[in-house]
Amino acid sequence: MDFLVNAMHKGGPFMWPILITLIFALAISFERLYYILFRANINGTAFMAQVQKLIMANNIDRAIKLCNAEPNAALPRVLKAGLTRANRSETEIQNAVDESVLEVFPQLNKRTNFLPMIANVATLTGLLGTIQGLIIAFEAVAHASAETKQTMLAAGISTAMFTTASGLVVAIPTLVLHSIIASRTTKIMDDVDQFALKTVNLLGARRRGTLKEEGAPAGA
Repeated sequence: MDFLVNAMHKGGPFMWPILITLIFALAISFERLYYILFRANINGTAFMAQVQKLIMANNIDRAIKLCNAEPNAALPRVLKAGLTRANRSETEIQNAVDESVLEVFPQLNKRTNFLPMIANVATLTGLLGTIQGLIIAFEAVAHASAETKQTMLAAGISTAMFTTASGLVVAIPTLVLHSIIASRTTKIMDDVDQFALKTVNLLGARRRGTLKEEGAPAGA
């Protein structure tokens, strides 16, 4: 704690914007990690296997209840949109799924794109602090008296180093967290795309009466 207070003091006024970027980065990162890993995420392969089995058994109501059991996860929400229209035309089923995807995907990506911006702001703010510190140091060399030159020079270099280091300390973990969040989000979106298409095909084949034993549409 003392080190943080000391760094804030020696780094000068640009340390406060860097601290604010840190707070925003942590808040967004933890909120997104919680949502992506624990709310929107689900074992897509296992879930789709259960839904497929129920569709093959013509138990659409049970499949819908299965989706209702995971109301926050992305994949069940999209599949439910198609399942609730299982007795309508394939075009209507596809449109319902597409509409649900357009609702779910923005929620998955919500606020994630702020993280690279915050990392850049932290880095650039640290650079501004570095420039400020160098200005103090050069002013000391050029104009300060012999008695104060060494003190001002040390203060300027200290400001430059503290702000540079602080900006990077915020930016690097923020970019790492963004990469983790983005990769997990992409995995969920890929599962939704893949299994939503499979569900549409299964429901279409069910409506036409051409489902095969393995659960794929006849002629696929």
